[in-house]
Amino acid sequence: MEAYETLILIHPDADEERQQEIIGRVREIVLGGGGSWDALDPWGRRKLSYEIKKQGEAHHWLVQFTVGRDALAEVDRVLAITDGVLRHKIVRRRAAAAAAAT
Repeated sequence: MEAYETLILIHPDADEERQQEIIGRVREIVLGGGGSWDALDPWGRRKLSYEIKKQGEAHHWLVQFTVGRDALAEVDRVLAITDGVLRHKIVRRRAAAAAAAT
């Protein structure tokens, strides 16, 4: 299992309930795949540097988790096809990987 983090940009018109549904779905996949949910940091609604799908703002959510490759692929797939998600990027956390090696 590896430690990852993803920044999820959700459509600015999405209400709090819809945002929680999207984040909850990611959590279900991570925990269902035998992973751990390490942190959730809602950054709130912020202005984007450039428009994405004709939107100048988005709700930002930083999620940190540890999961295997199969569940990671499922998280990526679900976020890519979910209505309301403007963009997401999953990266491996280097600090967590270095701490686990020592």
